[in-house]
Amino acid sequence: MGSWGTLAPALLSLAGVALGAGGSLFGQYLVSRASTRQLEVQESAAHRAELKNAVLKFLGLASQVEKAALARSGSGSIAADTELDQLVDDLWLAHAEIDLAARNEPLRGAAHRYAARLAEAAREGISDGSTLRGPQAQFFDAAYDDMWPGHRRPVDP
Repeated sequence: MGSWGTLAPALLSLAGVALGAGGSLFGQYLVSRASTRQLEVQESAAHRAELKNAVLKFLGLASQVEKAALARSGSGSIAADTELDQLVDDLWLAHAEIDLAARNEPLRGAAHRYAARLAEAAREGISDGSTLRGPQAQFFDAAYDDMWPGHRRPVDP
């Protein structure tokens, strides 16, 4: 009985140290996990902001190219052709920004198809912009999927 009286406090002390160490390790694990999740959220937000800027720049130039291509079919002046050529060059540079910022291949492909169709429309001139709506919609869908993976794009009723 005497040995139990001296051994019990030592065992309880050792058990307390083990529980404290285990609790400390578990707490560190939870903090690490929360920090990792917070970093992922921040990186995702930064990616969305960068991609959003690239997409908006691309869409602004796409709109200008479309308007110039529609106007070109009626005019045909050399000044308009030079301006349109510069817009198409700027559009391809904006496409390159999307290519660099995109996380997935579908967005890169959709941006390329839309830019190629716009460049073709600029060369040939178009009388109706409806031929660009398909590639444009695919581009929008791919951009949304890249910015918010796993979320469905809301559809207006």
